[in-house]
Amino acid sequence: MVSIKSEAIDLVTEADVAAEKHIMSGVSALMPEALFVGEESVAADTKLLDRLASAQLAVVVDPIDGTANYAADLPLFAVMAAVVRHGETIAGIIYDPMGDDWIMAERGGGAWRRRPDGEAVRLRSAATLPLEQMVGTASVAFIPPDRRAEIMSNLAKVRLVSNFRCAGHEYRTLVSGHSQFAMYNKLMPWDHLAGVLISQEAGAYAARLDGSTYQPHHVDGGLLVATDRDAWADLRRRVFTF
Repeated sequence: MVSIKSEAIDLVTEADVAAEKHIMSGVSALMPEALFVGEESVAADTKLLDRLASAQLAVVVDPIDGTANYAADLPLFAVMAAVVRHGETIAGIIYDPMGDDWIMAERGGGAWRRRPDGEAVRLRSAATLPLEQMVGTASVAFIPPDRRAEIMSNLAKVRLVSNFRCAGHEYRTLVSGHSQFAMYNKLMPWDHLAGVLISQEAGAYAARLDGSTYQPHHVDGGLLVATDRDAWADLRRRVFTF
C-alpha cells in the first residue's frame, strides 16, 4: 500500500514502516542507549526530531530513501543510517539493496565501498572541473518558487544536471568520482547525514548555502556538496545564487 504524507511527491509505503521497525529493533539491541530518529518515527511524532540536537548518542535512519522510485518499481532506492554523538556525525552508511553493496565512513577513517564477500574499495571524489564541464545533481522540487526560474536557468551553465529522486544514489555517484556536485534545499537529517560524512571522507567539501557548517539538527538553509572548496564557491557564486 502506498500513501501520501505531505504532498503527491512525498510518499510512504508499508515497506517503509516495516523496514524502519526492523532496523529499530536491531539498533535497540546493539545500542539501547541511543535515541532512534527514523523518518517514519518522526512522521508519527514530530517532537522526536527536536531531541536530536541535544542527544548524547543518536542513530538516524531512512528505511527507504527514494520511496517514489520504489513505489514505481524503479530499482533506484537505498537504505541510509548515521550515528550522531554530541551533535556530530561520526559514522554513516548507504546500502543499495539492488546491488547488495554499501558505502560507508567513520569520521577520520576514509570512505569505502564494501560487499558481502569482504571486498573493500577506497572511495575518492572526482577531480575538479571547470564549471561548464561539471556533471552533478540538484533537487529542484524545493527551490523557493520566486527563485526557481533563475536557478534553473543558471543550471544551463554546467555540462549536465540530473535528479535521481534518491539522495542516497546521488551521494554514491559523487563519492565514486562520477559527478562534481549535489545540491539540496530540504535538509531532513535522514537524507543527508550519512551522505555528507561519506562525501567529506572521500575528499569533497560540503556546507550550507550561506557557507555555514552543516549540522545534524539543520532542516533548512540548503546544502551544496562539491569536489572541493573552490568548486563549491564557483557553483555557489554562479549557479546557486539564493
